[in-house]
Amino acid sequence: MSKYWSETVKRIEPYVPGEQPRDRKYIKLNTNENPYPPSPNAIEAIKRSADETLRLYPDPECDDLREAIACDNGLRKEQVFVGNGSDEVLAFAFIAFFDRGREIVFPDITYTFYPVYAKLFNIKYRLLPLDPEFNIPYEGFFRENGGVIFPNPNAPTSKVLPLAAIEKVLQNNPDSVVIIDEAYIDFGGETSTGFIGRYPNLLIIRTLSKSHSLAGLRVGFALGNEELIEGLNRVKNSINSYTLDRIALAGAAAAITDRDYFLETRAKVIRTREYVVEKLNRMGFSVLDSKANFVFITHPGIPAELLFKKLRERGILVRYFAKPRIDNYLRVSIGSDEDMNCFLDALGEIIKT
Repeated sequence: MSKYWSETVKRIEPYVPGEQPRDRKYIKLNTNENPYPPSPNAIEAIKRSADETLRLYPDPECDDLREAIACDNGLRKEQVFVGNGSDEVLAFAFIAFFDRGREIVFPDITYTFYPVYAKLFNIKYRLLPLDPEFNIPYEGFFRENGGVIFPNPNAPTSKVLPLAAIEKVLQNNPDSVVIIDEAYIDFGGETSTGFIGRYPNLLIIRTLSKSHSLAGLRVGFALGNEELIEGLNRVKNSINSYTLDRIALAGAAAAITDRDYFLETRAKVIRTREYVVEKLNRMGFSVLDSKANFVFITHPGIPAELLFKKLRERGILVRYFAKPRIDNYLRVSIGSDEDMNCFLDALGEIIKT
């Protein structure tokens, strides 16, 4: 620990991303990346944007991209905020809407960046324990709080909260911002976007990393009423007015507008997920009901940590969380059919030994 670190840096426990080893070629099923390439339109737009205009700053308002996102979601441009990946948008949201003196609430098993941000910004938080089936007991959000945040579908459990439950959360928190992290919503869940006009306390955060195959471009966005978007802009313009570069703006807008390609690749991921779930069930695994591009699995006879290590030895990476209640589960991203067959074959070999 450096003597030069601030007290804040000494106190935080940073988020740990999925490993990205380079010692050999791996089948990567540990970071929820899309197995299919981005839209050809996006690639072409990126190539066209890599010209002499890179000497100029990008549009700080990101108007073209915001317009594309607004059209895709049936909203107005003023109801859209874009940032450098959804994690940055989440960070801005913590600053914009959560006060140090009020306790926010999120599930005890969820995206591990939430407690990191809460500690970084010195915001008190309370954990809402998931029930024994890993569902979010949403009535727990009805108590006095300084804000609510949860993913839908949840991560790493992959389970989705229905819209009726989400609306009740919004109705019971009129004085707090409810942030719904929809990073995986495109793979089977129902977006809460339709509630934006009725509930001014709703902020939805999305990403192009998963469903649009643009994890390497780092583009995230938020949807909400104009007052919430203005709050995010106040934070952005106090930190970095130019959150997205010209290349990211061009590629993201092209990907958003190529809806046919998005629908095609999303359908492929969903079909593969259902096939893998059926195979895993036949092999004796318990698989939580997934509406994401990953599955959360456990085996009654083989510890998850052992499976994790043996898969890695075979060149297959999955995610293992050594945390209470989920330390016997693995999170497995849905890859291509070829990758998933290799994964299933490896599991079959491990179970036999």
